[in-house]
Amino acid sequence: MPIYEYDCPSCGDFTVLRPMAERDAACACPYCDTPSERVILSAPGLTSMAGSQRRAHETNERSAHAPQSLEEYKANRKHPAGCSCCGPSKPVERTKANPHGLKASPAARPWMISH
Repeated sequence: MPIYEYDCPSCGDFTVLRPMAERDAACACPYCDTPSERVILSAPGLTSMAGSQRRAHETNERSAHAPQSLEEYKANRKHPAGCSCCGPSKPVERTKANPHGLKASPAARPWMISH
């Protein structure tokens, strides 16, 4: 949501974070509760915001109205399906050497001292 500037006749100017649909409607002053009209006192601060912060604001605004579906999430993923950081590409299967399907043998006892 963008930040808009309003001018209160008794308290002066103030800024409010509001949805774009309400930009032209009068806003109540946070100090005296007087309806105040919107004014443009400064230039928009779009370029002074970091790119990562701007993307975070865009994501937050989009998710407030229309969260991504599972299909959209999968289509926008940065990693391919089955990448090693998102999970194993195939399940660990049982073998003769590894009967429980674990990455380490459950019978191995490295802490045990031999008799």
